[in-house]
Amino acid sequence: MAGHIQDRWYRTETGPDGKTRKVKTDRYGSGMRYRARYVGPDGTEKSKSFPDKQKRLADAWLTNIEADMARGQYIDPRAARVTFREYTDRWLGALTTDLTSRAAVEGRLRLHALPYLGTRPIGSFQPEHIRDWNRRLEDTVRSAQYRRLIFDAVSSVLNAAVDDRLLASNPCRARSVKVPRPAPSRVRPWTAEQVFGVRAGLPERYRAMVDLGAGCGLRQGEVFGLAVDNIGDLGWLYVRQQVKKVRGTLVFAPPKRGKLRDVPLDAEVSAALREHMAAFPPVDVTLPWLTPTGPKVTHRLLFTSSIGAAIWSQGFNDQAWKPALASAGIIPAPEKGKRYAAAREHGMHALRHFYASVLLDAGESIKALSLYLGHSDPGFTLRVYTHLMPSSETRTRKAISAMYRAAGHAHDGPETAQAA
Repeated sequence: MAGHIQDRWYRTETGPDGKTRKVKTDRYGSGMRYRARYVGPDGTEKSKSFPDKQKRLADAWLTNIEADMARGQYIDPRAARVTFREYTDRWLGALTTDLTSRAAVEGRLRLHALPYLGTRPIGSFQPEHIRDWNRRLEDTVRSAQYRRLIFDAVSSVLNAAVDDRLLASNPCRARSVKVPRPAPSRVRPWTAEQVFGVRAGLPERYRAMVDLGAGCGLRQGEVFGLAVDNIGDLGWLYVRQQVKKVRGTLVFAPPKRGKLRDVPLDAEVSAALREHMAAFPPVDVTLPWLTPTGPKVTHRLLFTSSIGAAIWSQGFNDQAWKPALASAGIIPAPEKGKRYAAAREHGMHALRHFYASVLLDAGESIKALSLYLGHSDPGFTLRVYTHLMPSSETRTRKAISAMYRAAGHAHDGPETAQAA
C-alpha cells in the first residue's frame, strides 16, 4: 500500500459551490506539521513526523521507505529501538545448541558485552561502537583467544538482528573493525616419558585414564563416562556418552557434537583396563540424561570417585591431575599454602595430542585420525596436526631418490646417502 503525507495544520473541505478548499485545523501553528504514513510489511501502520517547511524531507523519507520495502531491505524503525540487552535475551532463549554451550555463550555476553552495549538500541549500531567496545575488551580480558570468543558471540547476535531486519548490516564485519586474533600456536605433544610420568603420579584408581587418553584419544568427559558395555570383545572401544556439567549438575550426554564413534582398542590399553577393573570394580552410576531435569540413566562406569560417584572435572583436576603434572616435572609444584598455577595447555587434552602424534608418526591417515578423535571435519584435524607429520618429507625425498636410481641417474654423494 502506498504511503502519503498528512498535513496536520490543514484539512480539506468541500464548500457550498462544490469546490475543495484548505481550512486551518485546531493544531495550526503548533507541533509537528507533517506526518509521513505508510503500512509496513506486517500490516500495521507506521509513521514519522516532520516540522513545518520540511515537506520535501518527509517526501524523501517516505520514498526511501517504499524503496526499501520493494528491495526487501526494509527495517522497522520501532522494532529497531529494542535494546541490545532485550534482543540478546530473546536470541539466547531461541538458541538450539546444547545447554553447556548455551551457558558458555550467555556468560561471555553477560560479563563482557551487556555492561557496555546493553542499553544501545539494536538498530543504532555503527562500527565505531564496536571499535570502542573492542578496545575496552583488550583492557579487561588478557587472552586474545577468549576475546575472540566474546567477539564472535556479539557478532552472532548482530547477525541475527540483520536477519530479523532490525539492522542494515553487521558492524562487527566492517573493514575498520579489527577482529581479535589469537597468536598462532602449535600443538607440542608430550613425550612418552612425560605421559608415563603423569600416569605414575596419579592415584592408582585413576591411572588407567592415561591409557585411554594416550592410547585411544578420548576426551576427559568421555573417560569419565566410559562404561563396561563400551568395551568391545573384538578390539574396539565404543564412545557413546560422556559425563559433563550442565548448570551445576553432572549429566550423561552424547560425545561432543553428538559424534558417536568406534576407536581401535590396543591390546596394551585393553590389558590396562582389565587390571583397573580387577582392582577397582565398576560402579553403577545414575545421572540425568542431557539436562538436569532429563530422564535418569544408569551406566556401569569404570572410573568413579572414592565414594563411588561420578567424577567432577574441577575436583579431579585440582586434586589429582595437577599434582601428577608436578610430579612428572611438567608444571612447578606450588609453594606451601598456595594453589597450583593454571595449566590449560597441560590438561587431559594433552593426551589426545600425544595420541595424534603417535598415529601420524606411524603413517596413519588424517581421515582415520579425524574419525578416531571424533572431529567433524578432517580439514580441522589437518590444520591442528599437520606439523606433526615430518615423515611425509622423508617419504617425499625417498620417492624422488628411488625414481632417480630406477632410471639409472642417481648421483653418488652425501646428499644421496642422506636421502636414502
